[in-house]
Amino acid sequence: MKAFEKLPECFQNDGVKQYYDTLKKKSSRIFFKRVLDILLSLIMLVFLIVPIIVISIMVKATSKGPVMFRQERVTTYGRKFKILKFRTMVVNAESLGTQVTTDHDDRVTKIGRKLRKYRLDELPQIFNVLSGSMSFVGVRPEVPKYVEQYEDVYYATLLMPAGITSPASIQYKDEEKLLAECDDADKVYIEQILPEKMKYNLSYIENFGFFSDIGIMFKTVVEVAK
Repeated sequence: MKAFEKLPECFQNDGVKQYYDTLKKKSSRIFFKRVLDILLSLIMLVFLIVPIIVISIMVKATSKGPVMFRQERVTTYGRKFKILKFRTMVVNAESLGTQVTTDHDDRVTKIGRKLRKYRLDELPQIFNVLSGSMSFVGVRPEVPKYVEQYEDVYYATLLMPAGITSPASIQYKDEEKLLAECDDADKVYIEQILPEKMKYNLSYIENFGFFSDIGIMFKTVVEVAK
């Protein structure tokens, strides 16, 4: 980990320092977490390369636009990166609505709705894991727009790579339904949902462990299969 005084200025506060000190004592676990990410992503690619190709063809054949959706998100130490997903919405969807998706969102394509239901749209994030921008388990990466609204302590969630899954994403797997009836989805997300998700995110950072990550991955599979 970087020295605390070399972190971005917004990270250098008492709230973040508490979590930084905890993670600093777990340097070896963070190292093995990265090793697991690399090994697991390489193994999964062997089995998933054919499904990835098939889904790519289906996305391209059923709607106009690129196969992949690339969106700027924020990961370790506030670094921005492009998250990869199969495109599940119409082209230029972000200009047609909010940056959060609600249930029955008209921007979602037919095939996209099925992919989102089983989180198959997130399969390309294996490449984000290989690059080091993400981990299999960690705080889900937010868009810069929402990170700009962070309270000081929330920056502690950016001390580790963003994750494909997390306790918060499991707890809020029906987030789209929660936002479906809102007149202002962005406002509700920032003022109500984000603070609650941060409770889970900060707890994850504080209690991070190699075997607990394994447990979260298994729990995610169970939840998706329901």
